[in-house]
Amino acid sequence: MVSGVMGARAGAGEAGRDRKEAMATTQAAAGGPPKRQPRRSGAGTAGRTAKSAARPPFPAHQLMEDLRLAFVSRAMDDREITLKRQSRSFFQISGAGHELILLALARSLEPGRDWFFPYYRDRALMLGLGVSPYEMLLQAVGSSSDPASAGRQMPSHWGFSNLNIVTQSSPTGSQCLPAVGCAEGSAYLAEQSGERPELTYVSLGEGAASEGEFWESLNAACLHHLPVLFLVADNGFAISVRSEDQAPAPISELVSSFPGLGVSRVDGSDYLACRKLGEQAVEHIRAGGGPYLIHADVIRPYSHSSDDSQTRYRAVAELEAEEERDPLRSFAGWLVSMGICDESEVAAIKAAAFEEVAEAAAKALEAPRPDPTTVVDQVWDLRAVTQNAAAPATPAAPADDVAPGTAVNMGDAIRQTLTELMEADERIRVFGEDVADAPPSILGEVRGKGGVFGTTLGLQRRFGVSRCYNTPLAEAGIIGRAVGQAIRGLRPCPEIQFFDYIWPAMQQLRSEAATIRWRSNGAFVCPMVVRVAIGGYLTGGAIWHSQCGESIFAHIPGLMVAFPSRAADAAGLLRTAFDAEDPVLFLEHKHLYRQPYARDVLPGPGHRIPFGKAATVRDGSDLFIVTYGATVERSKKAAETLEREQGLSIGVLDLRTIAPWDQEAVADVVKKTGRLLVVHEDTMTAGFGAEIAAWVSSECFSDLDAPVQRVAAKDANVPYEPSLERAMLPQVEDVVEAAFQLAMW
Repeated sequence: MVSGVMGARAGAGEAGRDRKEAMATTQAAAGGPPKRQPRRSGAGTAGRTAKSAARPPFPAHQLMEDLRLAFVSRAMDDREITLKRQSRSFFQISGAGHELILLALARSLEPGRDWFFPYYRDRALMLGLGVSPYEMLLQAVGSSSDPASAGRQMPSHWGFSNLNIVTQSSPTGSQCLPAVGCAEGSAYLAEQSGERPELTYVSLGEGAASEGEFWESLNAACLHHLPVLFLVADNGFAISVRSEDQAPAPISELVSSFPGLGVSRVDGSDYLACRKLGEQAVEHIRAGGGPYLIHADVIRPYSHSSDDSQTRYRAVAELEAEEERDPLRSFAGWLVSMGICDESEVAAIKAAAFEEVAEAAAKALEAPRPDPTTVVDQVWDLRAVTQNAAAPATPAAPADDVAPGTAVNMGDAIRQTLTELMEADERIRVFGEDVADAPPSILGEVRGKGGVFGTTLGLQRRFGVSRCYNTPLAEAGIIGRAVGQAIRGLRPCPEIQFFDYIWPAMQQLRSEAATIRWRSNGAFVCPMVVRVAIGGYLTGGAIWHSQCGESIFAHIPGLMVAFPSRAADAAGLLRTAFDAEDPVLFLEHKHLYRQPYARDVLPGPGHRIPFGKAATVRDGSDLFIVTYGATVERSKKAAETLEREQGLSIGVLDLRTIAPWDQEAVADVVKKTGRLLVVHEDTMTAGFGAEIAAWVSSECFSDLDAPVQRVAAKDANVPYEPSLERAMLPQVEDVVEAAFQLAMW
């Protein structure tokens, strides 16, 4: 049964059904489907005559094919459980009980055109979209031939680029925001091309619907009227936590007040109801009706995973009652009652499905295992950001409000460079809190906001609200939507207004953006530039507007981190960041936005600074200071003071990027002077200076004449009162004292 169906229309899904039936006929005539095709043929139905006067509501060969795939899906679960017990696979999580809603939806979706953000119980959907049992089992046994991840991800973490099935991560619900971002990207590209946008499918369990990122995704989908199909598969349990301990009401009731969201609840074990609802919901979205959420009640006959035993928290009577509701049993019984097949044919299809899976498993076990030396492959691709030599710093064409040849501050350099890049590439979209100028209706009356520091001023006015726009105050939503846009082929540039508020976005940065290339073995990438205002020395910024913490992000494999100290470097690094095919965290020090000493004449468009290439700010022969960001100027002043007062020759090396960082340049200055001082604004304990010091001590020990020393912020938070802030952060005199002591060692 279905409740609350919105917008049912005559002829729902007819074009899609005609296409798939024609494909099935072609495949059957060819003796069976090729591998990895969007749909499978109706095997075993040719020549069958109806055994009942009742007319099936859908073609018989489709119904029989979906019964076969349901048995294959269940046989896959059983086979993987056996392999786990034999220690020939290492984890198992099943899709048992979810089969019918997924196969029914697959009939209305278009693999290779629509986009899919599935979760781990979507095995039957994968089969319905054209993924083979062999391909799935390659992941279960950890083969290098696994098309989803080359043995890097555990089973049921789908990812098939040719079908637009996006590489899946494990954190519950985190796929929802990228899915909405993908739909947002599709809508933008459709607007540019005049074609209809693709539908984006995203699924999750009812337990994951407790995650805040799920609710952020619903908000964005409804706010922008996006073509997203949400499936919440409700089997009553989030591992052992029951639904009544998750929420005060079923999810379909909780979301019913979202304006513009179609909502329906369906018995996920009723194939006919699921099939009809799937067609209606998909047609609603394709017709421009906006997002739709299907809440499907399903069962979970198997434990959560191979590491769980549900008999510890579910009564025997409850499990026995659920077994009576097994969707495979009810579906087969319905087909028999309709006269589409008889019980002997059902038994034969079931046996054939188990045999097919057994053969696929045997083949998968013979497939090659990964080469251990490849484990660090596809963390990121540095070629685009490290192999471009810095071009001569010829002046760029100035912005309309800057005189030719005038030195600009770092904030204006960033604004002008963004303008230049957006002019050249329509895929670049800038969004975040307060980044737009003003509502279009009053744009002619006001100057415009353009970010709290003015770095995006004029971008909306110049490029329109589709390319520079404000978002809800939700950092995870900002970054998650950018991830989806990047996957869809855009070059998003999300902004986090203050570094101090980046932490809600950590899930999307760490678990989604930074892992996409590696977890998919390069099949998917996430090119985006995340701009973040960072740092103190502001007087009055206090704990929530003054922190550094870049070392935490340098610890994330797959995430590049840039931290310029002046205008020309900001422009050159920003251009390089947009060349990258991987996510870049672009840290912009707030104190440097307007500082006169950080001004430069803006270098021309060809000027790009390679990542991992430090700059010698000041040469020296007695020791070198390695630094970046706002402490570059302080280190330079300290070096000048020591030269003037003590006659010491102290060099200053600006790293400019810390992931990757220039190990070669650091090794060279250690070899030259034998002494190294690392200075940064982040806290001392586990700050990035600790990494540099450890590396130098290990790799350059024979060149050292003294221990590597560090100057950093104290291990506390930046306070409000100016004298307290000054005591907290490293000052010129702190660098002078440390450098002098090191020089005298």
